[in-house]
Amino acid sequence: MAVIVNEEEQFPNEIGNLETVPFSRRAMMTRDSGPMVVLHLPHSSAVVPDEARASILLGNKDLARELSMMTDHFTDELFAAPPGETVAVRFPVSRLVVDAERFVDDKHELMAKRGMGVIYERTSDGKKLRDAPSPTEREALINRYYRPHHRALEAAIERALQANGCCLLLDCHSFPSEPIPCDLDPDADRLDFCLGTNQTNTPGWLVDAASSFLSSRGLSVAVNRPYAGVLVPERFSVPDSGVHALMIEVNRRLYMDQATCMKSCGFAETAAAIQWLVRRLVDETRKRHS
Repeated sequence: MAVIVNEEEQFPNEIGNLETVPFSRRAMMTRDSGPMVVLHLPHSSAVVPDEARASILLGNKDLARELSMMTDHFTDELFAAPPGETVAVRFPVSRLVVDAERFVDDKHELMAKRGMGVIYERTSDGKKLRDAPSPTEREALINRYYRPHHRALEAAIERALQANGCCLLLDCHSFPSEPIPCDLDPDADRLDFCLGTNQTNTPGWLVDAASSFLSSRGLSVAVNRPYAGVLVPERFSVPDSGVHALMIEVNRRLYMDQATCMKSCGFAETAAAIQWLVRRLVDETRKRHS
């Protein structure tokens, strides 16, 4: 497992024999330094604390269905690495409680128009999830979950920069094989991987390295479709910050049964491909900063 930051619950690593996973400590770390790679896992948790559950209007069956749709299942395992080689910053609760990748101010959040701002009021298919929180409730949720998570993410990036002079920030997600009603891109032709970029922190060589590697494995790749962008904390979202960022979204059909939310026979192969991909991106980043 990677070092876990801001974690309230962990899942066992079921990838198998890590000796077969192609991570190199020399490639991932400089001598006597900390990890260069920060894995951001904002949507991997399905935890709904009791106090948050009380505000959700769905029955247990409907809530379970919504969690199965909206959780990035097993991404903490798909992107796992041997100890000390990456830092994983994992949001501890479900995005149905607070979404760590939304803007705090709904005026700046496109998905707020669909009732899915930083605190969701609607489900993925438009049903009422909860009543609008009062200003006090809203601030309490943001202070309890959102702000500590972002502080942890910023701290992990800062440590990587101090230790290595650069940071490879990977925004780790999965997506359903078919569009869901809340998606901004309704195209049903969904490829195996989606890479998300921004103009400031995603250099062309990083996208090219990821695309060429995945294509060489026979995996199909789209850039910024069906999901676009990559979250980078504002203070690092400037030119020459040393932070190179890429969102990696993996199609759930590759590694799980989407009806049962159980791992499929393709899980180990998909996990190995992702971890080879991370090493490829690390090697490319090292070359650019050597």
